[in-house]
Amino acid sequence: MPKGEKTARSDFATVRQWLEAREFDLLAPQAQKSVNTRGRVRPDDPECPLRTAYQRDRDRIVHSKAFRRLKHKTQVFLSPTGDHYRTRLTHTLEVSQIARTIGRALALNEDLIEAVALGHDLGHTPFGHGGERVLNQLHPQGFRHHEQSLRVVDCLEKGGRGLNLTFEVRDGILKHSKGKTHPILTEPAKRPVTLEGQVVRVADIVAYLNHDLDDAIRARVLSPQDLPEPIRFRLGDTHAQRIHTLVEDVITASAAEGLKEICMSEPVLHLVERLRAFLFERVYELETIRQEFQRVQKILEDLYAVLLRDKDLFRREVGQRDPRVSRAQQVCDHIAGMTDRYALDLYKKIFLPRPWMRL
Repeated sequence: MPKGEKTARSDFATVRQWLEAREFDLLAPQAQKSVNTRGRVRPDDPECPLRTAYQRDRDRIVHSKAFRRLKHKTQVFLSPTGDHYRTRLTHTLEVSQIARTIGRALALNEDLIEAVALGHDLGHTPFGHGGERVLNQLHPQGFRHHEQSLRVVDCLEKGGRGLNLTFEVRDGILKHSKGKTHPILTEPAKRPVTLEGQVVRVADIVAYLNHDLDDAIRARVLSPQDLPEPIRFRLGDTHAQRIHTLVEDVITASAAEGLKEICMSEPVLHLVERLRAFLFERVYELETIRQEFQRVQKILEDLYAVLLRDKDLFRREVGQRDPRVSRAQQVCDHIAGMTDRYALDLYKKIFLPRPWMRL
């Protein structure tokens, strides 16, 4: 029978069944197929006749409150006045686009890739990684944004019911973080179990290194000529050239390894690590940025303390205390979910004097 006849729409009772069958024809053998999911945290509603499991996960994430709040959360520069600086939302969209390009070239499951990419930063704090460091210091259990992202989709969205996502999407969200050293190479236990999750992990690096550099140049913190010459020569002189070089290398290197894992070639990986070190030295740890984050630290420390101490404020802001969850955890969840501007407005409301008005 000709290959196309296997997936003729008329052969299947639902669109979903047709899409699931097409995956076996169109995707690489190593790709994760929707029907082979390890399932959800709890039994779900009846299967959708139109969408695969991973398409449903993607849609649940896009329609979540946490996803919408990303538009007002810092990427690198706090409260930028220009319209073209990245936010956590635009970062997420760039990760998704880059990851899907890689996934399509390698014949992987784009729906799974998109779901992981759109959900990977849902747990990020206001004020970027500076806010994450503050909560990690304040909260007794510590704080890591990738773990909080999983907590958001498992426990916090939809009034505490969570989004009930598939195992593969949850695994990709939890294991997307890289740490400060060896951004690609890590032991197998810390990698996502699917190639699609690994694609998002690499795409996250490609996206943030390039758009943080682009924003730093826009802010005149750097000039294009400041980039080390080997990076400019090998990766490219422009934002688009650098992304193309990295994406092409990931595709070529991963295919050359028989699609056993998502990787980069050694020469390009060395340049990625060098670019990352350059950005830490010249942008992320820049004194002016560090000073801004010191102000942020004061804001979050005060909000955390007053929400723990003031029962009335806790009820107004967080709601009735859930006896199953510690108060400290609920305060941490609430602050992590804030946008930059909400945190600033709440701080002003609580701690700054209000002007008297003449009646």
